[in-house]
Amino acid sequence: METGPPPRWLPFAVLGVGLLAVSFGAILARFAQGYGLPSLTIATLRLGLAALVITPLALWQSGQALRTLSPRQLLLTCGAGFFLALHFATWITSLEFTSVASSTALVTTNLLWVGIASFFLFGEKPGRLMAVGIVISLSGSLLIFWSDSRNSVPGSNPLLGNLLAVAGSWCFSAYLLIGRRLRASLPLPAYVWLAYGSASLFLLLACQASGTPLGGYASAAYLVALGMALGPQLLGHTAYNWSLRHVSTTFIAVVTLGEPVGSAALAWLFFDESFALLQGVGFVLLLVGIYLAARGESR
Repeated sequence: METGPPPRWLPFAVLGVGLLAVSFGAILARFAQGYGLPSLTIATLRLGLAALVITPLALWQSGQALRTLSPRQLLLTCGAGFFLALHFATWITSLEFTSVASSTALVTTNLLWVGIASFFLFGEKPGRLMAVGIVISLSGSLLIFWSDSRNSVPGSNPLLGNLLAVAGSWCFSAYLLIGRRLRASLPLPAYVWLAYGSASLFLLLACQASGTPLGGYASAAYLVALGMALGPQLLGHTAYNWSLRHVSTTFIAVVTLGEPVGSAALAWLFFDESFALLQGVGFVLLLVGIYLAARGESR
């Protein structure tokens, strides 16, 4: 029996739940760090547990696609997983050195880097609105860097943290560019399982090479890591993917701008993190620029 389209309000409600779940990512990472989990361990557990949870669904719905993977698909899987692993390793580490607001604002600039990379790699010239958005966003990023360098507290290293967040955004952009080709030939459960699973394997190898332990921590630390896998990783991103069938891609791109806003509000609530004036101005410019770039991309 075929079902009709969902009620008009449902995609917006699902996106709201997804946005809230994703906004908790940085907060839960901070809590995990507070329990003594190294950032590399947090990234490994987040992706590894997410891959384990989705394994039954991937095998049930996409078993045939997984059994017939081509060498090219396996190569793309390794590339996507490698950059996704680097994304989470660098971004979660950035939270050790800079504020939640700066980290999440800078790590969500991937739309800009994808536009720049598409120009240099594929000759895709950005439209005027996209170009203006890139310039405004880069200006906002520079203000955040400048503000954090002037208002850093003893023992912190906001410049390093911000650079790691930007590096995380670059890695996520590379993941998107590679994953777009892989996703075109694979159903969603298979793609998500391969991406999360391969990334967790790369992170596991990094833990082994660096001597970073995965065990021996408090039970509460593992509960927080499980919450990251179920909430931001699976619930948040799944909500975005489901909504793609019911609202425009541009609208979802705009909704994702709420992540740094939500994370900053939660950081103020849980960790008493406030904005410096220049940081707040840079924050607004960054979001406005990404919004304009998203509108330009849709045109």
